[in-house]
Amino acid sequence: MTTRRTLLLSLAGLTLAAGAYTVGAFREANAQAASRLFGQSTIIASRAGALEYAVAGDGPPLMMIHGTGGGFDQGLLFAGKLRDRGFRIVAPSRFGYLRSAFPEDASPSYQADALTDLLDHLGIARLAVVGGSAGALTAAEFALRHPDRCSHLVLLVPAANLTNRDPVEFTALQRLAVGAVLGSDFAFWSLSRLAPQQMIRTLLATDPALLGTVDPDERQRAQTILGQIYPISRKLDGLRTDAFWAGSPSPTAYDRIAVPTLLLSCEDDLFGTAATARNLSDRIPDARLILRDTGGHIWLGHDEEFADQIAGFVSEPAA
Repeated sequence: MTTRRTLLLSLAGLTLAAGAYTVGAFREANAQAASRLFGQSTIIASRAGALEYAVAGDGPPLMMIHGTGGGFDQGLLFAGKLRDRGFRIVAPSRFGYLRSAFPEDASPSYQADALTDLLDHLGIARLAVVGGSAGALTAAEFALRHPDRCSHLVLLVPAANLTNRDPVEFTALQRLAVGAVLGSDFAFWSLSRLAPQQMIRTLLATDPALLGTVDPDERQRAQTILGQIYPISRKLDGLRTDAFWAGSPSPTAYDRIAVPTLLLSCEDDLFGTAATARNLSDRIPDARLILRDTGGHIWLGHDEEFADQIAGFVSEPAA
């Protein structure tokens, strides 16, 4: 009896200790997220309400529009190699992300219009625009609606429904996981720690086996992209809106885009953006298309190369 009581007390003690550790680790994750975001961005009043942005680097301006689950910080991360190549990066947070407003009209077209207020605020007449993933929807609308403000357009792993069929297809298990993480910061944090490879496959649409084929910097970039989705509670409106616009048939008149356009993607992107990029290259006049066999939705192993391609492209004389 004494041995049994001792065992039960020991198990209870371990459970309490594990619970205390989990609570402490979760609080530390919250503190780190707050530290990462605090003081790194600025807010202006736009036609749509608060518009958050950050600027980094020196040189010709380039606007990086982040993808699903991002914010200004993801934009800065996506454009890190472009900053190294001498560009001044303008990185806004789209509607419903972090401290940017979520207006009644949260369409990519209205987001594109609101971004002209940011350029006016910064005193930028015209610049190159890069849209990653769902950010490509806004970038394309910006080039279409404001060609006088857009010198070059780059659509990076572009999300769009061009065939009347949502290109993103989740399994039942993936839908369950996505539903869980969208509903809770704690669930997202826990799954990121317990099943990071599954999260990379599901949320970043990238085969985690690729992590073993790239250099340490690229592995760290993948982990950083995943980690920056946290805190997910500050991005719910943006996430849901992206799911709607990326999954619905696109209303954008791509055939009327008149600025030089570059399309980049990877064949094994589990969100099917390679097929989307091919379709867009057929619709956008004189668009250039670059596809790589592997890399997934975060172009793993190609960050340097894609930065070179983008830097060379946007440095060409604009029409």
